[in-house]
Amino acid sequence: MRGMLASTCLLVGLAGGAVSANAAECGDVSIVIHNVQSAEVLAYVDKFILTEGYGCNVETVPGDTVPTTTSMVEKGDPDVSPETWVDLLPEVVPRGIKEGKIVFAAPALPDGGVQGWWIPKYVADAHPDIKTVDDALKHPELFPDPEDSSKGVIFNGAAGWGATVVTAQLYKAYRAEEKGFRLLDPGSAAGLDGAIAKAYERKEGFITYYWAPTSLLGKYEMVMLGASVPHDAAEWKRCITNLACPDPKVNAWPVDKVYTVVTKEFADRTSPEVMEYLNKRGWSNETVGKLMAWETENQATGEEGAKHFLEESKGIWTKWVPAEVAEKVEAAL
Repeated sequence: MRGMLASTCLLVGLAGGAVSANAAECGDVSIVIHNVQSAEVLAYVDKFILTEGYGCNVETVPGDTVPTTTSMVEKGDPDVSPETWVDLLPEVVPRGIKEGKIVFAAPALPDGGVQGWWIPKYVADAHPDIKTVDDALKHPELFPDPEDSSKGVIFNGAAGWGATVVTAQLYKAYRAEEKGFRLLDPGSAAGLDGAIAKAYERKEGFITYYWAPTSLLGKYEMVMLGASVPHDAAEWKRCITNLACPDPKVNAWPVDKVYTVVTKEFADRTSPEVMEYLNKRGWSNETVGKLMAWETENQATGEEGAKHFLEESKGIWTKWVPAEVAEKVEAAL
């Protein structure tokens, strides 16, 4: 029966230019859903497009970056991890690539995973000369501390975050205290989000640690401050990530590489059309940030967010697939 179906599809393709037989041979595919909002919604976008556009039989499984990628390398399962922060696995990923157990598809986030210090866009627009951290630290009056307006403020991350240590060390490296700034401890992730939201709604100036893509940056437009020096990985490891290090030097935040990762077995087994999709598909931090903000505001699930994206952002996702696949996906919405 399967051979007859493939033959029929091939004849149709030769006669009328429809999707080739290979597209009907996607077969079974397991896609991991990480416990991260951006990864979750991308997994459901992939599930919908692969199911409706390519005829795949998709199963979703829960997971997280480290255990899932390790399982893909050691056990060959699951088949696809749509959003993998590969820099978090400096030993597992290179070994998996070298041993031919996994392969990279497209960058899920071509911008990369971004962390750093940010200021509100309304401040950046009003003061276009402020491009870097050094520029901002010259103007504590533009970023008033809510507890002491004679000083500037920098919101730190939550206790226990690695980025909170980094911000504290960079605060020392930039001599921010000498320049009139206080490092504010928000107490928790909710406290940080609350401090940002409160200041933003009041159109107050502030500097804060944050990262992208996130729903908060999708809701509140922010501009990341640049660094005056390039990233120095050795110095970052020696001192910036070590709170006890007494002599931190100014450093740029690294940009994390975020890829779609698939098992080599699946890449060889599935149709070339499916791999062509996975090798092309990816979205910007701005796009997914706004989508996550919509999900948060509407208390929507990742599956609902995926459908919203497919309905409202056809100008983006239709570039990932052939026209005949796009027609099938649109018809299923």
